[in-house]
Amino acid sequence: MTATIRPFRIGAEWRVGGGKSITSIYAGDGSVTGTVACATARDVDDAVAVAEKAFRTAPWRKLRPDVRATTMYEIGRRITAERVPLAHLQMLDSGKPLKECQHMVDNAAYFFRYYAALCETWQNEVTSPRGEYFSMSLAEPYGVVAAITPWNSPIMAEAQKVAPALAAGNAVILKPSEETPMLALELARICTEAGLPEGLLTVLPGYGDDVGAALVKHPGVRMVSFTGGTETGRCIATVAGERLIPVGLELGGKSPHIVFEDADLDKAAAGVLSGIYGSAGQSCVAGTRLFVQKSIYRRFVDELVERTKTVRVGLPDDPQTQMGPLVSKAHRERVAGYVDLARQEGGRVLMGGDRPSDPKLANGWFYLPTIIEGLPNSARAVQEEIFGPVLVCLPFEDEADVIAQGNDTVYGLAAGMWTGDYAKAWRVARELEAGSVWINTYKQSHIATAFGGFKESGLGREKGFHGLRLYSQVKSIFFGTHDKPMGL
Repeated sequence: MTATIRPFRIGAEWRVGGGKSITSIYAGDGSVTGTVACATARDVDDAVAVAEKAFRTAPWRKLRPDVRATTMYEIGRRITAERVPLAHLQMLDSGKPLKECQHMVDNAAYFFRYYAALCETWQNEVTSPRGEYFSMSLAEPYGVVAAITPWNSPIMAEAQKVAPALAAGNAVILKPSEETPMLALELARICTEAGLPEGLLTVLPGYGDDVGAALVKHPGVRMVSFTGGTETGRCIATVAGERLIPVGLELGGKSPHIVFEDADLDKAAAGVLSGIYGSAGQSCVAGTRLFVQKSIYRRFVDELVERTKTVRVGLPDDPQTQMGPLVSKAHRERVAGYVDLARQEGGRVLMGGDRPSDPKLANGWFYLPTIIEGLPNSARAVQEEIFGPVLVCLPFEDEADVIAQGNDTVYGLAAGMWTGDYAKAWRVARELEAGSVWINTYKQSHIATAFGGFKESGLGREKGFHGLRLYSQVKSIFFGTHDKPMGL
């Protein structure tokens, strides 16, 4: 709540950059949370040079894995120790309910602890000899990694990239979203205070079309990890392809959420509501396309409408709030535009479709939980990612029908289903083109379980062993054991 411009740091130098500053706005009431200095392309050049020097000269990448892990554990401990102020700042920065922010801070700490443990238990591969030699394959860091994160889960998404990249021995340049720039700076501070050598983690606040683009194009950046929209991901992949550098891309989704007639309908209804209205629908895995078997379609959708009426939309700091505001005024207008489009396409709005009337919420960027039916699967509101609390309901006949409709999308990030028949669940799960499939649950997440998408939902996998491999390149070494000189 101050007009002071917060600087960023490159190595030991604090800077205010040469770009225009970024103002973080509290989505609950439109007030100013803070102002952050914005980096420029020149700052990118300097940051890459400092990161490259730190990667080459600091002992980090050559430390024994258990010694690197000690610093990682300490980072996790310090995040946990600052849980309360970090969660409060994230609430102000992103507009998410405080309880959700606390959960995300906990997850950020978990990422550092998990990758600390993985770092010290990681094993290289010794391969069976097929001659007078023995060989091994081992993981090596890339060097300077650019990590570009979204606004919908700031400190958690940042830890999800920074922790494995550091564990693998890389130097990291982190560009947070311009919508939520505050938490990345706190994470960098905590990492430095925990003993991470200077230059190994730099945060460059800025906009994607200048700072983000400069990072992706920079010849000193050897790997890019990006979470965000599919169109931006496609642009990044194009540049990375031209430069022949690896990328990790976690992109958009339009997840099918399926309810079969043999499901426990009470649990299914609760899961559907949680899957779409959690985070106000601002989640890449939100269950936005609801497919309900025709025999139960009407009563199930009517039950959802009744339950949606009880969802408590409120200020992020209210303990009773179940759904908070959207991240910005512009994003709320985008969501509202898609609901208007659905009406034009012939959809019937059964619930919501407008701002709340509560005067306490008038200054924030709130939108009511919304249910729409009557659209074909081909409609734009069904096919395009809305990223808000908008659920579109569609009926289906049988397994074959719902598999065909569920897969009829360019996305393939996640899917879910509710059924009492686990053999059917297995069959459908194997046929759905999605990186994660939930059965009789939804939006569960595990740090040790791989996460990523099929089709236009991304490339590569984060979390688990796959997350550490994402930030590592493989080197094979051969040791000769011959007694005699090699001959032709």
